[in-house]
Amino acid sequence: MLEIYVDADACPVKEEVYRVARRYGLKVFVVSNGGVRVPDEPDIERVIVPGGLDVADDWIAERIGAGDIAIAADVPLASRCVKKGARVIAPDGRPFTQNSIGNDLATRNLMTTLRDTGQIRGGGRPFTPQDRSRFLGALDTAIQAIKRTGK
Repeated sequence: MLEIYVDADACPVKEEVYRVARRYGLKVFVVSNGGVRVPDEPDIERVIVPGGLDVADDWIAERIGAGDIAIAADVPLASRCVKKGARVIAPDGRPFTQNSIGNDLATRNLMTTLRDTGQIRGGGRPFTPQDRSRFLGALDTAIQAIKRTGK
């Protein structure tokens, strides 16, 4: 059965995930190492992992499988999930795929180096209503594709 895994600590689209999951009757795992609040519903499960580097990522990557969906902005986590055959969608609606993940990792590593050396300062662009809309469309498209093909 299709399940959705949310890397939740800084995810701006949790409510959208819940709404779409309710519509399709899907199980959602909301994984964090903090006190993220989730609706009190049987198909939405809050998973609190111990603090530490990549603990939430490890929990998701160990359980996700082909035909599941991960919601994550974390590129290394996305890579791990894509390798297991899962679909991965960033909160801005951008999909991570077999074809894009190598470039996504290279870009992430380059940007990390540029930030670490002080050549780039500041964060990314702000999250917009268009990002939220794009995410909803991408999530719905992914669910429909999995239901149609099984993966």
